[in-house]
Order: sequence, then C-alpha cells, then structure tokens
Amino acid sequence: MPGTGRRASAHRAEEPRPEAERRGAMTWAQRLRRVFHIDIETCSACGGPVRVIASIEDPVLIEKILAHVGEPRPGGAAGRECESTAAGCR
Repeated sequence: MPGTGRRASAHRAEEPRPEAERRGAMTWAQRLRRVFHIDIETCSACGGPVRVIASIEDPVLIEKILAHVGEPRPGGAAGRECESTAAGCR
C-alpha cells in the first residue's frame, strides 16, 4: 500500500515545515531547556531519564502546596505583585 511503512514516514520527516509549525511542535520541557538551560527530563543525580507525571499551573494551588511542604513562595511573576500604575495593573 503506498504511503505506509518506514520509507513513507521518513520521506515526510524530510519535507520542510513552516516555521510557525516547528515552533508550535516544541514541548514546554524543550522550551525550558532551550531558554533557561533547565533539563527537567534528565535526573540531576544519576543522569537517567525522568518522566513528568503532572504539571501544576494554578498559582493558588502552587502556593498551597509549597506552604504545606514548608517551601518559600515561588520567585518570578507568580511570587511578586506589580508595582506599576499602568492601566491593567493593580
């Protein structure tokens, strides 16, 4: 059957994709590695692979979990309030 098997999939992989499609295909773990040089898919102790089982993105839930385990508030935008008086800020 034409278009099946390894040869067909290898041929499709060689075709150039538009830049927007290539950027959209990148996972958040790949973005962390590329932008911040953080590799969350490799164990820092043994170098083995790490499997991500959850991604918690709700700032309120993150603060509750960190408070429960005795960790400080996260840094970055989630841990600070805007000091600007610009429109849209508090």
